[in-house]
Amino acid sequence: MSRYALVAAVVAADTALLWLDGTQGPPLAAYAAAYVLTMAAADRLPFASFLAALALAVLTGASLALLACTGFQAGQRISTRRDVVVTAGAFTAYVCVLLLVEERSPGDQDPWITLARVALLTALPLLAGRYMAQEREHLRREKALVAEQERLRERLRIAHDMHDSLGHLLSLVSVRAAALEVGQLPTEQRRAVRGLADTARAAAAELHEVVNALRGHDVLGLEEIEGLVTRSRAAGASVAFETSGEAVPLADPRAAHAAYRVVQEGLTNAVKHASGMPITVSLDWQPDALLISVANPAPHRRPAAGGGSGLRGLTERVAAAGGLLRVHAGPREFRLVAMLPLVPALAEAAA
Repeated sequence: MSRYALVAAVVAADTALLWLDGTQGPPLAAYAAAYVLTMAAADRLPFASFLAALALAVLTGASLALLACTGFQAGQRISTRRDVVVTAGAFTAYVCVLLLVEERSPGDQDPWITLARVALLTALPLLAGRYMAQEREHLRREKALVAEQERLRERLRIAHDMHDSLGHLLSLVSVRAAALEVGQLPTEQRRAVRGLADTARAAAAELHEVVNALRGHDVLGLEEIEGLVTRSRAAGASVAFETSGEAVPLADPRAAHAAYRVVQEGLTNAVKHASGMPITVSLDWQPDALLISVANPAPHRRPAAGGGSGLRGLTERVAAAGGLLRVHAGPREFRLVAMLPLVPALAEAAA
């Protein structure tokens, strides 16, 4: 039913009740005009219209359709405590006035009939309107939740695609540029290749930051280490991957991310300084810590931890997770070793 048809139906019904009750002439026209104004204002001023309908119901002894319609609309708009107080106060006042009028009327109508009429034509529409408003709000929130879940799934899909495709390609560029850097190249070309390798590593780092943001601040952790090793092998590096002990989750997400970065930095350094030599990545699960080692033969001495910007930043990252990072640069082997705690108290004490 359209808005205008509803107004016409309510006005016609209540005007007919008044006419049947004996109201005629100018009073009937005045009440009809009041019905029209009350219904016209019901959309914008639902509570004022409901109060006007209560007043007209008291004055005329009828106005039943108007009372039910405005009560339903007011019930749909109740949203604050003030709305509840105003509606409850008006409803209580209406009931009291009706009971008082019935008590003083000569007909001695049963007050239970009055209360039943109030419940049917006032309380019930109010409650029905409130229920429908709550149902609409529930559906709105449910749709918003479903839409948000769809956005999260799409964001996670994009993150996976970016990591799997762009991350793989950037890793290949970085590894191969590092291999060229230690090859037999003129000084100018070697400097250019070194810049290319640094740029590829920086691009990979920025890609990881973007992927982490798309994942909702998720971080690359232990689960991605094996994929990192696989990509290095695909780029031509000889990498052996070993694990020992019972694998358990790390206490701090920062520790899992630091573990990934340790392996990533170790593989990058190994390819850069000893291209073509075998590399060994090992994860050793101890009762209270995870020991990570990346080793490869080293024909020349490397800088100690902190000597390069990559190792210096990695040392800070591991320390923030409550762990330790050490570089062992011997005459025959270069080994990057990290210890990351499994017990939350250790990480908190270190922080």
